[in-house]
Amino acid sequence: MRPHDILMPTAAGLYCPPGGFHIDPVRPVARALITHGHSDHARSGHGAVLATSETLDIMRLRLGDGFADRTQAIGYGETVRLGEVTATFHPAGHVLGSAQIAVTHGGTRIVASGDYKDAPDPTCAPFEVVPCDVFITEATFGLPVFRHGDAAAEVAKLLTSVALFPERAHLVGAYSLGKAQRVIALVRAAGHDAPIYLHGAMETVTRYYQSRGIDLGDLRPAKGVAKADLAGTLTLAPPSAITDIWTRRFPDPVTAFASGWMRVRARARQKGIELPLVISDHSDWDGLTATIAATGAGEVWVTHGQEDALVHWCTTRGLKARPLDLVGYGDEDDDPTDAPEGAP
Repeated sequence: MRPHDILMPTAAGLYCPPGGFHIDPVRPVARALITHGHSDHARSGHGAVLATSETLDIMRLRLGDGFADRTQAIGYGETVRLGEVTATFHPAGHVLGSAQIAVTHGGTRIVASGDYKDAPDPTCAPFEVVPCDVFITEATFGLPVFRHGDAAAEVAKLLTSVALFPERAHLVGAYSLGKAQRVIALVRAAGHDAPIYLHGAMETVTRYYQSRGIDLGDLRPAKGVAKADLAGTLTLAPPSAITDIWTRRFPDPVTAFASGWMRVRARARQKGIELPLVISDHSDWDGLTATIAATGAGEVWVTHGQEDALVHWCTTRGLKARPLDLVGYGDEDDDPTDAPEGAP
């Protein structure tokens, strides 16, 4: 069977006819395999959902107990037979519970990466290279300009600013699933052991991370804390909140934003960000190209992101490549579930 007969793009998302399932479908389907809990990949209304236990937990927290009719948990390295194919989940290094899905039919293996990064992250299992015939890669930062650098160095910039401006609060915009917890862990690794405050939208998922044994130190709700007491502190909040009237409860706040998009300074200025932090949970250009090469895939399908540049890079190296043109996947920094708290 040809690769495009094993997995094919449809209006609902990537579909496997011989297995009878979709991967990260954008509309309700009978059977869905979910790579991770971000809202552009994990939606409610499916008949059956197969995902890691962490992803299922996160979907329950964010979507409610009835997000699917039936669920089944699968661990990393485990294989399940679905119709005429097998599916195996492997770590993607993106967020807690994130997975690549390897679909095998006969002698052909196709790996759907979901979102992934190859950089160290103390809050989730590290990315695993899976040899395959066809690699389906994301391309969120699929342009050579995007080179993220060292996340620890970005956190050092943040802590230097905190020390320089003890009279000001520092507000760090970060996506509430994955990015916020990674930033907190990096801050702790840098030796900052003071309490860190959380916007209300951050609390549920962050407490879940702690329940899974991830040490994030002393975390406290920002709500109800006196304005003067927030001087010299760090607070994590959804990106939408750091430009909202919610910030008025903080003394002369320094607004920071942790995102790979902060490599583009014009974007930081446009958002009114005083302290841009180039920290991403997606692979940068070097990570994408190195991963493609490491898989040994002879064919690469590129989806949701800067597809054309990565397709061109593949073809210049003798690989067969094409964009999938899937729709419905976007920037998690704009996730509607990260709604800001009401003003005080």
